[in-house]
Amino acid sequence: MKANRERMCAQEREFVYELRVGGQRLELSVPLQFPVQQDPGHLHARLMLLHNLPCFIENDLKDTLSQFVQCATAQDHDREAEAALDAVKAGRVELHQLASAWARAYAETTLEHARPEEPSWDEDFADVYHDLIHSPASETLLNLEHNYFVSISELIGERDVELKKLRERQAAEMEQVMRELGKSLTDQDVNSLAAQHFEAQRVLEQEWTSELKQSSTIQKQEYQEWVVRLHRDLQNPNNSSISEEIKLQPGHLREVEEAGGRVYEELRKLEESFTIHLGAQLKTMHNLRLLRADTLDFCRHQRHQRSGVKLRRLQTALSLYSTSLCGLVLLVDNRINSYSGIKRDFATVCQECTDFHFPSIEEQLEQVQQVVVLARAQRRSEAKDPHDPDNRNGGSDDKNKTTDRNPSNIFPGEFYITRHSNLSETHVAFHLCVDDSVRSAHITARDPAISGLRNILKVCCTHDVTTVSLPLLLVHDMAEEMTIPWCLKRAELVFKCVKGFMMEMASWDGGVSRTVQFLVPQKISEEMFFQLSSMLPQIFRVSSTLTLTSKP
Repeated sequence: MKANRERMCAQEREFVYELRVGGQRLELSVPLQFPVQQDPGHLHARLMLLHNLPCFIENDLKDTLSQFVQCATAQDHDREAEAALDAVKAGRVELHQLASAWARAYAETTLEHARPEEPSWDEDFADVYHDLIHSPASETLLNLEHNYFVSISELIGERDVELKKLRERQAAEMEQVMRELGKSLTDQDVNSLAAQHFEAQRVLEQEWTSELKQSSTIQKQEYQEWVVRLHRDLQNPNNSSISEEIKLQPGHLREVEEAGGRVYEELRKLEESFTIHLGAQLKTMHNLRLLRADTLDFCRHQRHQRSGVKLRRLQTALSLYSTSLCGLVLLVDNRINSYSGIKRDFATVCQECTDFHFPSIEEQLEQVQQVVVLARAQRRSEAKDPHDPDNRNGGSDDKNKTTDRNPSNIFPGEFYITRHSNLSETHVAFHLCVDDSVRSAHITARDPAISGLRNILKVCCTHDVTTVSLPLLLVHDMAEEMTIPWCLKRAELVFKCVKGFMMEMASWDGGVSRTVQFLVPQKISEEMFFQLSSMLPQIFRVSSTLTLTSKP
């Protein structure tokens, strides 16, 4: 037997469940806040767990709780409706305002009455650029982008020269002061001079940062206006000046020489390519490449383009707004900034060429930090929920882990994404957080870095990234502890895990052909490279051609 009763206390109502077992009468009383924000199905499961209720009353408790919530909610709605009608009858509510509010709410929630969304400038510019880059004006666009790139590179070169001169002058001043230390000068004089040097460097860096930012802003505005104007003129078949406007003579391409006449030379790259078929029933063909190269080579532009725009930059521009994007995995620390390590080098490459389509790297990192702080706050609020049974035991560890760290930092295995149109062979950068544990020889498939790779590949499947480049050894540079056995063991682990992830891709995207590029550091030996190259087909079972001959 069972019964329900309720006692009103503001918006709180009491749910009572009664059960008779033999001659005993058992009663469960639970206060509920209305309106109920949770699914009654989840709520009843929490009641079963918190109060250790027997399993044979589970279905009955669920039905009773659902009926109670439904009836109480309907009563609240009826009471609110009666109060609203009484207010109208008593003249406390103006009918005209009420009708206007209803009409506005209906128009906002009904699609056929809603006003069409106005297209944004970014969407319009993306469509215009996509049309032009697939037209005879594509070479002109890329040549103009290269000229802008050279202009920014010259400013960066001037900045580096000034900073170098300032540091050399300050070093000479500090050396002279140190010689006089203990004679005519004291430690306080040395500290004062060091503070002056630091402030002078900071001011000079801020001045150049402001100038570079202003130049990039002007370039972006000029470029976008020119692209839109050119597209509009191309729509007019009677405009005879278009053929001259889209021509840019090779002599107009500006070149830049580095200080001292040094020419940028690419180190010798090693590369092996394979074609594989993965899948149980429906097999999908994928391309695998093993490369010995610098990770940032997929981002850098060539400053000395004597022969014009290179094909790889053209291909990147053609696929910018397409379903064949290129992604790159960068291993970073838990701080979201561009001040150290490969993050600084990557940001420098991004700053060398103005991004005409997406926000700058600094603006994107600021947005990521805001999202991370908001996510951490939500997790902390969920961890403090006293009604969540997961927080009674296991939740405390995660809570301490969250509160002990800076809320703007991320955890190993987590990653953030930045978008770029100004890199040579990359549209999307996945910044995967790793710690020093990746240098250990004992990591397993459950390591956060491996889990992060799986999540990155899943994002690639859901967001049309068909080419992804990732570090095979989960490091960008070699170290002393990375011996031949260490490299072979690490490569085998990553190969096997990526193979499993790629087999999962069939369920994620229906089986789309993709290209996965495994990158190894440039300092790795050729012998080690070819050992890794021989390991790859053994793990992935590369398809080979079978030749059949018949005897006469």
